[in-house]
Amino acid sequence: MNPDEIYMQMALREAEKALEDGEIPIGAVVVCGDKIVAKAHNQVERLNDATAHAEMLALTAAMNHLQSKYLPECVLYVTVEPCSMCSGAIHWAKLKKIVYGTADEKLGFEHLGCPLHPKTKIVRGVLEKEARELMQAFFKSVRKK
Repeated sequence: MNPDEIYMQMALREAEKALEDGEIPIGAVVVCGDKIVAKAHNQVERLNDATAHAEMLALTAAMNHLQSKYLPECVLYVTVEPCSMCSGAIHWAKLKKIVYGTADEKLGFEHLGCPLHPKTKIVRGVLEKEARELMQAFFKSVRKK
């Protein structure tokens, strides 16, 4: 497996934690060099906070860990294409690269035309099937209730 797949597997484990907690199963990992500096999953319900998306929590933890408001040497791995709110945070963090699993054709930043920082590279579709299946499992369980 290549590094993007290895780190995306870690993001998927974070997403599984969200699923276990009844949250939308999105997980995120921030890597600088070869070191994981932050991991998070959605906690919107737990924290009663609409901004507690996996990406937001992971970026904040990474910035605190590195004591920096910018992350130009870091890569964000996230299981689902970030929303416009998260893309704004990603833009301001000046990330080196973002890697996501499955697209969000309704609320994803690329689908809505939200630009990232010009130096941020985007890699799409890493472990896409696994990320998509987690999301489908969650929404299927919600619809049964």
